[in-house]
Amino acid sequence: MKKIIPLFLTGILIFAFLAGCEKQKPNIEPEYEKYSYSFLNAFDTLTQIVGYTKSEEEFNNYVKKIENRFYELHKLYDKYNDYEGINNIKTINDNAGVKPVEVDDEIIDLILFSKKMYEEVNHKTDIAMGSVLKIWHNYREEGESDPANAKIPPMEELIKASEHMDLDNVIVDIENRTVYLNDPLMSLDVGSVAKGYATELAIDEAVKDGFTSGIISAGGNVKTFGKPMDGIRERWGVGIQDPDKFRFSDNSLLDTIYINDASVVASGDYERFYIVGDRVLHHLIDPDTLMPGDYFRAVTLVTEDSGEADFLSTTVFLMPYEEGRELVESMDGVEALWIFKDGTVEATDGMKQIMKSQGATGATAQ
Repeated sequence: MKKIIPLFLTGILIFAFLAGCEKQKPNIEPEYEKYSYSFLNAFDTLTQIVGYTKSEEEFNNYVKKIENRFYELHKLYDKYNDYEGINNIKTINDNAGVKPVEVDDEIIDLILFSKKMYEEVNHKTDIAMGSVLKIWHNYREEGESDPANAKIPPMEELIKASEHMDLDNVIVDIENRTVYLNDPLMSLDVGSVAKGYATELAIDEAVKDGFTSGIISAGGNVKTFGKPMDGIRERWGVGIQDPDKFRFSDNSLLDTIYINDASVVASGDYERFYIVGDRVLHHLIDPDTLMPGDYFRAVTLVTEDSGEADFLSTTVFLMPYEEGRELVESMDGVEALWIFKDGTVEATDGMKQIMKSQGATGATAQ
């Protein structure tokens, strides 16, 4: 989190609480009030929640459960740290080529979800890329701490590591609840999907508990449920970040989209990166080239499921525009917006229908 502005800057996406009809007099039902809460460190980011409930106590009960759930899932999906009494992604990686590891259902389900999406949509988002992503992570950290000596990983090192990223070697035994990596030099990295998947799990549980109106942003992974209970709006507004203004302007919105019961996730080249000479090297690595994706500044995905949106945002970011658009338009309930390197913006027809620049507002339901 670089800064917080009144619209709640959340990395690539912004909560844009815009009514689209500000002159109307609010007609809030007396039993509902708006409350907000935020917490740090789960998934190494700032998570913000805004919701409408009948009392502050009710709101606090919901958000504390969400917070606790996020920390639980953070530990399970962590590839860097051990936790007492928990077998997590790091445990699986540490036992690669050694033995199957018994894990919680949340890990089994995440891996199966990721494998299914990998096969169905495109082979660009691969949780078995840990060996390659670890190299890029190390070079990025070194480049950030010592910019004068920043380096690009040697291609021969990346190619050698890529020999150990076969998703078929991730063996899931559902009956015995184990995961085994059938290659001692491979490792899992679920960073491309875990935060969105965790957001979907936590909010689904909160909604089942009775939380009926809210919006959450987990470091830019936005999920909305219900409608804003302010008597004005029928839809939540979510701002799309202008990559060129991300670090330099409080007026950094490119556009605003209006949604209910949907997720918005963006992938871009301008939040996590380091510089080598005149090259900006971001963290979204193409499994085919083993280099950062080079088609766009950012891609924003809208779909109902936050885990799917997270997975697809990376996938589409790493695909040529024509192929990515064809993929998005082949999927029900999925919309996308592309920001090209020259600033050109393209969007699916369904995305245009919910964009402020195309006449959409939060005042009416879709």
